[in-house]
Amino acid sequence: MECECHVVLFILMCNHCKGHERHRPMTSDNTRGPWRIHSTRTVYDNPWIRVMEHDVARPDGEPGLYGVVEFKNYAIGVLPIDAEGRTWLVGQHRFPRNVYSWELPEGGGPKTDDPLASAQRELKEETGLSAQSWFPFLRMDLSNSVTDERAFCFLAWDLHEGVATPDETEVLEARRRPFSEVFSMVMAGEIEDSLTVAMVLKARMMALSGALPDHICVKLTC
Repeated sequence: MECECHVVLFILMCNHCKGHERHRPMTSDNTRGPWRIHSTRTVYDNPWIRVMEHDVARPDGEPGLYGVVEFKNYAIGVLPIDAEGRTWLVGQHRFPRNVYSWELPEGGGPKTDDPLASAQRELKEETGLSAQSWFPFLRMDLSNSVTDERAFCFLAWDLHEGVATPDETEVLEARRRPFSEVFSMVMAGEIEDSLTVAMVLKARMMALSGALPDHICVKLTC
């Protein structure tokens, strides 16, 4: 059941949740910027990704191939902050690189859903937390030379604890840690997950510049 939340949005940041998929310009002669597309085919498709191969004319005019991995979900990240300035790290084994990774709560959200609703769901599933106050503070293109994957990230506070309900494919361990400790882990290279690194550094810089509510700035800089 979706919880009722008081969503804190700053006017200058509203566009993070509106029109969240940018239009990709395609002209009538089927070009993308300096690339001319002759034909396109699907070479792989599953419920999460689609791999497209394009026969192209390169910017130098020579023939070429361009492969693109199209993601069917948005990447979603959440940086929760409690009243004592602590956040949550979620540990799990990541199959592609065969490594154990400590990350902020994150996951995927259908492109048909509001990214905020997906963020609320992911936070609840992975940590059991719900939040009354939300702030969209980061959008990212992830590896945009070969994939169209987009990420939407949120700060969350005024937290309430509950029971985590991870997916059947997830074996998770959640730890509450001071934000200052997580920042130090990022700076020391102990955390390598791109969304976590980006969220921690962006939140820290916004706090130092006073771009967040005063009580959140204090928690992220002390």
